[in-house]
Amino acid sequence: MKLRVELHEVLLELANLQRSQGVAVDEQLPEEKEVAKQEQKLARLRNAAGSAQMAVDDMEAEILRIQSDERKLRRRERDDKAQLTAELDPEKRRDLEHDRYTAKSRIADLMSELQEAHNEIHALRNNVDVHGAQISEAERQLEAARREAQAARDAREAQPDPTVRISELRDLLPTDVLEEYDRLRVENGVGAAKFKNRACGSCYIELPPAAVGSIRGAAPEELPECPDCGALLIR
Repeated sequence: MKLRVELHEVLLELANLQRSQGVAVDEQLPEEKEVAKQEQKLARLRNAAGSAQMAVDDMEAEILRIQSDERKLRRRERDDKAQLTAELDPEKRRDLEHDRYTAKSRIADLMSELQEAHNEIHALRNNVDVHGAQISEAERQLEAARREAQAARDAREAQPDPTVRISELRDLLPTDVLEEYDRLRVENGVGAAKFKNRACGSCYIELPPAAVGSIRGAAPEELPECPDCGALLIR
């Protein structure tokens, strides 16, 4: 099969276009996948921030409980002290002294718990602030990814219809070459392919030295065939 040298690239472009049409294309653009990735990241951060805020809320409730218990015990300790000033019965005084001691001991324990709670809530609030900063950055990254995805969609929609270009390329090629090319496409799904180094661009087989020498030695206008799949080879 012979074809003017200047039309070899035309045939190759035609083959590549028609070959790409036969491949299942992932409708989701890489930029759209990045948007989904950023959305998942933001959702994880928001969940983590929610958990961090819940920990702060729980600790604040615990601090309020401790403070409430402390106030009750201090009132109890003051009441015991006031009663002791007027009580003369030794047994009742003993009970009041014991109750006052118990209240003061519990107050000391609560003050220790309160200090620990204040230390912990400080760290928890810092954690909430860190999550807030991470969410802000993730929101910025998501917005940027969405803009890039929209630009990619716009660019894809602006691409010309490949069938138009295919028709233009076919009009440039001789009828006999088209007939042979179409026949081979039915057989191997490609028709024509690039010959690079020692391999056929249709079946990707690395050809033996004798076949490689024959292909390279063919006349410039000649379209040699791959001995394995039969595709027309463009050098």
